[in-house]
Amino acid sequence: MSTIRVIPALDIKDGRLVTGVNFVNLRDVGDPVECAVAYERAGADELCLLDIMASHEGRGTTVGIVEQITRAISIPLAVAGGVRSVEDAQRLLEAGASKVGMTSPAVRRPELISEAVARFGSERIIGTVDAKRKADGGWEVYINGGRIATGIDAVAFLVDAVVRGVGELLINSLDTDGAKTGYDLELLRAVSGRVDVPVIASSGAGKLEHFYEAVAQGGASAVLAATVFHFGEVTVPQVKEYLRARGVNVRL
Repeated sequence: MSTIRVIPALDIKDGRLVTGVNFVNLRDVGDPVECAVAYERAGADELCLLDIMASHEGRGTTVGIVEQITRAISIPLAVAGGVRSVEDAQRLLEAGASKVGMTSPAVRRPELISEAVARFGSERIIGTVDAKRKADGGWEVYINGGRIATGIDAVAFLVDAVVRGVGELLINSLDTDGAKTGYDLELLRAVSGRVDVPVIASSGAGKLEHFYEAVAQGGASAVLAATVFHFGEVTVPQVKEYLRARGVNVRL
């Protein structure tokens, strides 16, 4: 079994770490650099910085925050939100990001994924979507921080992203985001069963069992969470120990 990664998410707005439900009703959590250092000390395998307002505000991800965080930590930092061009991706990688996630701009123009993979390699590019369940079945891609429905099938989009060369996928469920009721296991299975790259489960973790379900039932290769980590409801060491006790290979 591959080693399962535990990844705290750093949702950024106006230079501050925030948390909320479906990107609204946001609460200030603290300084993102201080939190990043604390998570590394706690044993996080990676961090994922999401500039949750970048696409909605029509701008690129704040490079300065990426530089500050990567100077302060040694674990990998993935960055997503507002990557509108290959040049945007290059600036983030030069600022110290290990990987860059392609979000709303790549939904509007999927060729951006192909261009970024050709420039930087599969291992540096993540395919990601905000997906919401449709009344008639399946899931739809939403853009601009979950504000705009696109009519695009989320599973098909992610499969196409893998065909275009991304090295892994980050799946954010708008139905479970911030709800603490568990990851969308059906969505995870629908994607992980059709691709041969690692899948990162995002949105919905509320207790230790949810992390295990994402791996054992959803086929996830990594589990990402924010709120439960930020407020100490669950800690990174607790997640790792819980997974290890159930036969899941983790870095202790």
